[in-house]
Amino acid sequence: MATIQKFEDIEVWQKARALAMAIYALSNDGQFARDFGLHDQIRRASVSIMSNIAEGFGRGGNKEFLQFLLTAKGSASEVQAQLYIALDVYHIKNEQFQSLYVLAQSTGNMIGSLIRYLAKSDNKGIKYETRSNARTGL
Repeated sequence: MATIQKFEDIEVWQKARALAMAIYALSNDGQFARDFGLHDQIRRASVSIMSNIAEGFGRGGNKEFLQFLLTAKGSASEVQAQLYIALDVYHIKNEQFQSLYVLAQSTGNMIGSLIRYLAKSDNKGIKYETRSNARTGL
């Protein structure tokens, strides 16, 4: 496996970024934009996914990374739940719901796969360098 030197190289982080951008675009229009509670919460949850992947990676250890990945996976489920609310109160159409629900689900599934991989690796895990341990050679 190639060495991951920055969180931006992690495929699931890239997918989480795409999900966050899609949520931002969707929640910018119509009634959704005026439903401040749901609007803000679904945005925070989508941003939380990519933020927790990045922060966990930046901690420099698999144990910490696993904990942040678990939080990111939970945030992906939170986005899915909030999409149901947006659908139920007619902020989004069924096609929009389906598309984003599947994207959130696949993001969560990818995070789950990474969690399982790291858990099985007995803390040897993926090879990655944070900026701090790249400088010291650790």
